[in-house]
Amino acid sequence: MARNILSMEDITKVYPNGFVANKNVNLSVNEGEIHALIGENGAGKSTLMKILFGVEKADEGKILLNGEEIQIDNPNVAIGHGIGMVHQHFMLVPSLTVAENVVVGMEPKTNGFFSMEKTIKITKEASELYNFKVDPRSKIKDLTVGMKQKVEILKALVRGAKILILDEPTAVLTPQETTELFKELKGLKEKGYTIIFISHKLNEIIELCDRITIMRDGKIVGVEKVGKITEQDISRMMVGRDIILEVIKEKAKPKQPVLNIQNIIKYSTPEKKILNDVSFIVRSGEILGIAGVEGNGQKELSEIITGMDESYDGEISINDTNIKKLSIRDIRELGVSHISEDRMTYGIVGDGTIAENMISDRYYKKKYQKGFLLNFEKIKKESKELIEMFNVKCDGHKQPINMLSGGNMQKVVAAREFTSGSTLVIANQPTRGIDVGASSFIRNKLIELRDQGDAILLISADLNEVLEVSDSLIVMNNGEIAAYFEDAKLVNEDELGEYMLGLKRMTDEEIRRVADVK
Repeated sequence: MARNILSMEDITKVYPNGFVANKNVNLSVNEGEIHALIGENGAGKSTLMKILFGVEKADEGKILLNGEEIQIDNPNVAIGHGIGMVHQHFMLVPSLTVAENVVVGMEPKTNGFFSMEKTIKITKEASELYNFKVDPRSKIKDLTVGMKQKVEILKALVRGAKILILDEPTAVLTPQETTELFKELKGLKEKGYTIIFISHKLNEIIELCDRITIMRDGKIVGVEKVGKITEQDISRMMVGRDIILEVIKEKAKPKQPVLNIQNIIKYSTPEKKILNDVSFIVRSGEILGIAGVEGNGQKELSEIITGMDESYDGEISINDTNIKKLSIRDIRELGVSHISEDRMTYGIVGDGTIAENMISDRYYKKKYQKGFLLNFEKIKKESKELIEMFNVKCDGHKQPINMLSGGNMQKVVAAREFTSGSTLVIANQPTRGIDVGASSFIRNKLIELRDQGDAILLISADLNEVLEVSDSLIVMNNGEIAAYFEDAKLVNEDELGEYMLGLKRMTDEEIRRVADVK
């Protein structure tokens, strides 16, 4: 019979602004199981895990470990109790080696001085014990995303973690890397480790996990055994209504080119190209997807197209206008809207209100002016309409945007960008880290804009998304186009992963079609 190892009982957390993140939450995890914790953004799962890891403190409730109540005041205390957490955004020092990152904060010494020999020995032994196949001497900056994640897990294990919290661990992995991670997690489970697995990917949860705890609006709405519940059941419990998981769309009817990119080259260092002779077009009425492991030039490409980066060679035209010497505003005035992969830095003004963020791309236009001042009534009316249209869960248009959940922040960004009068949408990771309901909403909006005649460039690390939403598809590897599929339905996730990792590559002749070169 399964033995309970961890219980969180009647956990309540209310933030100073009155937002109830957790209300009488009870979570029970068994020893040696992989336990999924899922819910929409804002459902309370991140807060609950922050309380467990000592980042936040509960207002009410208690935590029991092996039946004994414990107090967790900070992450060091959590680690002392054998609880480790691997965050979605890695906490690694790129310039240091794997071994140095693994022992940071607990560096071994010889005669009072840091011992690299002992550091490498500790890392090597741990890597072999858990079958992680990590080179202790490699620099973090030279590793793939999948390898970096292994280093983070090793860091927790070396510190004595017996319970591992993994926050969206597959968000940026290829199918091959995900398969490898799952094999390693199952190996940890066989050794008696307990894993709390946070994810929005329902198919992965069903493949990997033993039990599922589902949260909605700060409460637990169900605890189920895997195998006794479907993806549709889970999404219904998460959202409180039926969600159509499959993207439904008609075949694209592309028209004239809107975005034309020819021979783009960009250097990351004087010797190294991050983009190497990239050419393609995106036409009105089509969604061109870009798949690729992060760090292969996709981010740089989106920043060049939107005017955030001017240091490149090659030609880019939007609606037949060369953008080389145009400002960001000039490019937006050509009909370009942009969902950045980093919504916190480039997508929102954190201290601003929802209304201010919704009109931040258009406040200077005449219809938002009233004499020398802004037309606040007009802004209020439009903001309220957009909040309703995009189903933003908030306390009103004056609420600071940084008080919203990630999914609702993304809806505010989408509300602004999708109503800007665009002819070209650059959507970079538009649904990253947001729940199934918000993801479905944004994907369907992209298709709606396509059907209205917009050209859409979709950059996504979510292979299911890029395959479902895209009409045609390119794959980037090492700053180059490694494959082009005129019909995204002609490729599956596994084959896509091989092109992303550089295991396969199309001929130049096959790729050339994407640039419409005759």
